Amino acid sequence: MTKHLNSMISDNNSLSGKAATLKTTFSRETSIGIEIKADPAVLWALLTNAPDYPRWNSTVIAIDGNIALGETIKLKSILDPKRTFKLKVKEFEPAKRLVWGDAQGNRVYELRDNGNGTVAFGMTEKIGGFMFPLYAKYIPPFDKSFEQFAGDLKKEAEAIMRSK
Repeated sequence: MTKHLNSMISDNNSLSGKAATLKTTFSRETSIGIEIKADPAVLWALLTNAPDYPRWNSTVIAIDGNIALGETIKLKSILDPKRTFKLKVKEFEPAKRLVWGDAQGNRVYELRDNGNGTVAFGMTEKIGGFMFPLYAKYIPPFDKSFEQFAGDLKKEAEAIMRSK
């Protein structure tokens, strides 16, 4: 079951910036939550500006395309630099929720305005399916990459807020 931001926030260490992975025979799910001192609009702008990702996010080599509902983007990640992932934007709720994915899984970004100048940011990726056991060993762990991603997002969003 995909761990959503509200359930992550109810956990004691939910916004620690530390990733957690749940493995089953047919799937793997990695989640992270972190509190960021920024406006939700700043985070949303960072998460939806595809060409800008490599500038602020050390886990992304490139994203081509438009991050908008129904669009397809092409993502290159440091986890597998030789591969280009073609991902469809499946949900797009401004300053709240963004989901993209392919037939193997989805990545969910969630933002919750805490009303005190901070935002709870959550990111979860679940991959799997009937054939997952055949290729699972070839997929690198996401934990370190998720921690880098969340840390980079926090650093950039908070820097933008300080410059205002």
